[in-house]
Amino acid sequence: MSDKAAFDDDVTRCAELVQQGDPDRFLATMAAPVAARPVLFALYAFNIELARAPWASQESMIAEMRVQWWRDIGSEIAQGGPVRRHFVATPLGRLLPGDLARHIEEMAEARRWDIYREPFEDEGEFDRYIYATTGGLMWMAAASLGPADEATVRKFAYGVGVSNWLRAIPELVQHKRIPLLDGTPDGLRHLAQKALDQIEQAQRDRKKISREAGSALLSGWQAQALLRQALKSPERVAEGSLGQSEFRRRAGLIWRSSRQRW
Repeated sequence: MSDKAAFDDDVTRCAELVQQGDPDRFLATMAAPVAARPVLFALYAFNIELARAPWASQESMIAEMRVQWWRDIGSEIAQGGPVRRHFVATPLGRLLPGDLARHIEEMAEARRWDIYREPFEDEGEFDRYIYATTGGLMWMAAASLGPADEATVRKFAYGVGVSNWLRAIPELVQHKRIPLLDGTPDGLRHLAQKALDQIEQAQRDRKKISREAGSALLSGWQAQALLRQALKSPERVAEGSLGQSEFRRRAGLIWRSSRQRW
């Protein structure tokens, strides 16, 4: 399939959605090879839609139905049959290999946590949430592009997922969620260090990720810097001040993409 054919109107709409709703992943995708962009945009647009589904209504039943809709899309893609018409689901069904689509069910099941206000039961449940959401998304993206070791991808994704989670905490608290098992400074440092360790373990196994698949890991280019900020100054999590300047943000992406150093 030519790049022009792959970038149809639906994929263009997916790209626009990602640009508006997930600017970091949009920049990372634009730093990836042109051939990799259609599937990345379709996956990242799907992730936005799924992440929004639990918040679509204050009625839990309606939110459950929205999440289930995407779960059904995953089943349709996995089964290899026709996929219902939708500007995200349609290109996702065309571009995502069916054997990878089963991870959509894991992502959807994890997102049910967002519907309700109960905290995570324990550290294991929190970890499963991160592995299923960010981990599932990054694994589908990487494996769609080239050979990759799943365990290595998911370790890196865990660190990225935690860094994203820490940035989202002020908004989660505003929505009456309990996002952390231990929100004390020591608890935050423990979580940040654990996430950093996972990233560093993945980076030591960098050779297990092909250059093509590595384009999917560019989306986590800021994770180490943000986690180090949280480790040094955990109060920044509650303040919502984790982040880099626009210059450092863009320069870091350019450096990593040019050297394939996710």
